[in-house]
Amino acid sequence: VQLQASGGGLVRPGGSLRLSCEASGFTFEYLATGWFRQVPGKEREGISCISRRDGSAFVADSVKGRFTTSRDNVKNTMYLEMNSLKPEDTAVYYCAALRGLCNFSPNGYKYWGQGTQVTVSS
Repeated sequence: VQLQASGGGLVRPGGSLRLSCEASGFTFEYLATGWFRQVPGKEREGISCISRRDGSAFVADSVKGRFTTSRDNVKNTMYLEMNSLKPEDTAVYYCAALRGLCNFSPNGYKYWGQGTQVTVSS
């Protein structure tokens, strides 16, 4: 059972990145999935999730209007599209999945990707 995140990198303020997270060993179809980010010295922040029940997508207020999330249950891949990036978006981004309700707390998530670094800097 594994999640593999990719797509991070260095981008200028105002730029865009698309993160991907591919699952192996299980399928997303019956799981809620989320994206989180973390900077050193701070708690892991939930920024998006997709419900297992109907596939509804939610994003945190801190990124609303700039980030969108989606997933392809056939490809077993989830995505985080990030636009209008700001220096404060710099963090390690993690994908995660859980057998439960979609939420922004990292505590209930059982499966985690390894993280991918996003750096927003001029």
